[in-house]
Amino acid sequence: MPHLRIETNVPKSQIPQDFVTKAVPILAKSLGKPEQYCVVSVIPDLPMSFGGTTAPCAIANLMSIGALGVEQNKKHAKVLFELVEKELGVPQDR
Repeated sequence: MPHLRIETNVPKSQIPQDFVTKAVPILAKSLGKPEQYCVVSVIPDLPMSFGGTTAPCAIANLMSIGALGVEQNKKHAKVLFELVEKELGVPQDR
């Protein structure tokens, strides 16, 4: 079961309620997996610092059997980071 877990210091109140439902089809398409098996979770409000600042940041873990590798991960990161920036307001370099 593919799982994208995002941990962030963005407050829960600033995460769109439909974020996870928007993220599942994007994750499924990127991985080439059926949507019904994909899971997206967000853990907000964490005390986090990246690069010495507490500006909005996030870390993501992507777990999947297959569909992962150096070149594939670059493709997944591009698509998923764009989504995180657009929906959560976390710049792609954070």
